[in-house]
Amino acid sequence: MLNVEGLSAGYGPTEVLHGISFEVPKGKIVSLIGSNGAGKSTTMRAVSGMLRPKAGAVLLDGVDVTGWDSYRVARRGLAHSPEGRRVFPTLSVVDNLKLGAFCRFAGCRTKGDIAGDLERAMDLFPRLKERRAQLAGTLSGGEQQMLAMARAVMLNPEVMLLDEPSMGLAPILVDEVFRIIERLKAQGITMLLVEQFAAAALEVSDYAYVLESGRIALHGPTDEMKTNPAVRSAYLGGH
Repeated sequence: MLNVEGLSAGYGPTEVLHGISFEVPKGKIVSLIGSNGAGKSTTMRAVSGMLRPKAGAVLLDGVDVTGWDSYRVARRGLAHSPEGRRVFPTLSVVDNLKLGAFCRFAGCRTKGDIAGDLERAMDLFPRLKERRAQLAGTLSGGEQQMLAMARAVMLNPEVMLLDEPSMGLAPILVDEVFRIIERLKAQGITMLLVEQFAAAALEVSDYAYVLESGRIALHGPTDEMKTNPAVRSAYLGGH
């Protein structure tokens, strides 16, 4: 579904990613784990079109979308829930969600039942349903994270990128976010997940890649990664 081949990217003369390759099969969750500064968010930005790659290829369902503007990538069915949430603070919860379906309203992506999808999104995130008329900027950090995820769902995406969905959240909200990720998986949504809590990411994922200094250092099925001594020592607090 999503194939990344030899991807190099960075900012100005600084190269952050050095020819990484990975794939996200249809209906699966793949995690990208690594320390701060390893290049995880840069990978997400390069895949979604927010950052133009220096080399390599990004294939979305067999279509080469390398270097496309992010709005064109979204039209092909890739939704990005970015690090830091980035909701529209002066708009209501409902209006933020409708913006997630902008491509569908504009007719550049199959429209479908937008009103029905809006209600389903709020059923998936009950806190948002209670606050549907509230301005997004007045929501708590956890509620804003749920709004960012729900906004991505409103694209009715083929692939969803989740960048640090638990960042800054209290443990009880982290648990809720991961329950929602499992529900999205049960609905067949393909996901690439970047997450600081490696243990939680490995619990919901099918496969994982470890990114170190802009290169793939290890990869494998999550059951294997959980018991890998290097992964346990560096990311799971084990020995």
